[in-house]
Amino acid sequence: MSMPLLKVDNLSIDFRSKDRLVSAARNISFNIQKGESVALIGESGSGKSVTALSILQLLPYPSASHPNGQITYDGQELVAAKEQTLNQIRGRRIGMIFQEPMTALNPLHTIGKQIGETLRLHQGMSKDAALKETRELLKLVQLDILQDRLDAYPHELSGGQRQRVMIAMALANKPDLLIADEPTTALDVTVQAEILALLKRLQQELGMALLLISHDLNLVKHHCTRVCVMKDGVIVEHGSVTSIFDTPEHPYTQKLMAALPSGQPAAMAQDAKTILKADNVAVHFPKTKSFFGQAKQVVRAVDNISLELREGETLGIVGESGSGKSTLAFALLKLINPSAGTITFEGQNIHDLNGKALKALRADIQIVFQDPFGALSPRMSVGDILAEGLLVHHKGMEKSDRDTRVKQALEEVELSPSMADRYPHEFSGGQRQRIAIARALILKPKLIALDEPTSALDMSVQIGVLDLLRRIQKERRLSYLFISHDLRVVKAMSHNIIVMKDGKVVERGSAEDVFERPQEAYTKRLLAASFLNTEKTDR
Repeated sequence: MSMPLLKVDNLSIDFRSKDRLVSAARNISFNIQKGESVALIGESGSGKSVTALSILQLLPYPSASHPNGQITYDGQELVAAKEQTLNQIRGRRIGMIFQEPMTALNPLHTIGKQIGETLRLHQGMSKDAALKETRELLKLVQLDILQDRLDAYPHELSGGQRQRVMIAMALANKPDLLIADEPTTALDVTVQAEILALLKRLQQELGMALLLISHDLNLVKHHCTRVCVMKDGVIVEHGSVTSIFDTPEHPYTQKLMAALPSGQPAAMAQDAKTILKADNVAVHFPKTKSFFGQAKQVVRAVDNISLELREGETLGIVGESGSGKSTLAFALLKLINPSAGTITFEGQNIHDLNGKALKALRADIQIVFQDPFGALSPRMSVGDILAEGLLVHHKGMEKSDRDTRVKQALEEVELSPSMADRYPHEFSGGQRQRIAIARALILKPKLIALDEPTSALDMSVQIGVLDLLRRIQKERRLSYLFISHDLRVVKAMSHNIIVMKDGKVVERGSAEDVFERPQEAYTKRLLAASFLNTEKTDR
């Protein structure tokens, strides 16, 4: 075998704080051949990302250090290499897609400037040439819509758009090696499939190698040739994709392979009543306005949708970004005004509720947002966060009773009551999501909207949250509106499904019918992009 493009040999990574030394990775060894796709998998905290950042020496040195080991790229030693040497490699020969594009992109610079800057810096392009190439790169990552919006800033884009801008920047200089750290977490399944197909094509055309870091095992299975499994900073198993997925040897690898979403929700009661009913609900946003402020053009975010939700039922809402999923849920929960149509909750028309009547309704209808870290106040303890709803809706409740309810809510989501005095930043992503669920449960609602509740979680943590939601639903006969772009999760949670596209429902039915016997081409495309109901693709 020829000399590998990248060789990581016996690498260890330490982080030193004021009073302690933390070992993040120990004796890591792997290599990547030119044109090869290798994956690093493992749960949060396993050491995947710090290993990848070490390759480009992007850790916070000198608080970070490498007590032993080497990283060799095309024969060049990178550990403790001079900054000038690293700058010639970073972005030019090794590209990187970071996990969180909102923090990786400069909020003060337009996307046009940021993409163009890497072209001008590494290739010496003129301003006009860089502008032309920037537009081509945006087209390459299916962002044609932004070719005339190069003056847009990162905060003006959706999560999926920001991720594709990051990918465009990483591919700008046609690197020999691309390090992709969770590159498709924020993308729709169809866009994810297009981006991965693009990366595969570029690999073939350029001989580009890929180091993929992902908690999406399905993605790794279909797009990589070899896998390294990390746990607690150590590679516990490595091998071909076939051997790792079909005959895993290490107990931890076996646990990961068993962590794919599965199962189904508990059967609904025969006498389950309709708890929520929507008739011709519509939400239109003005796209352009006249001189007098009247809407000349509108975006039909939700276009005359009708649905019913019964007690103890989970209604899955699926579709790509911009399809109207979240907008529909926000309209049904009276979080968006104005909207048209009729919304009935437990037989009461709630469409025109406001003031005290709407405030009282909030106790019965709760929501769990996609990003628990953003949804939980960093200035409040967990106990205060959970007690806040009780202070609003049960003003006369004694403090001792509130404390008891907080304790019960934490126990219900399988967290220790002793955690009540801690703050959100002290918890893992899965724990924060459980706290967000506890906040919704503490008021004993009858309906909860779950907006991408597991999208950022490790597979094994995701399974735990799904099992928790199903258990609580069975015990309380709760109703869920479940929004997710992960169709495997939707399949495991939902009794019935609606598929949305451009603000309309294009298909609806039982989960079994929609997944096993889809009728619409759009639904079939979503399932194919999720590798559901399709044969295993060639690697």
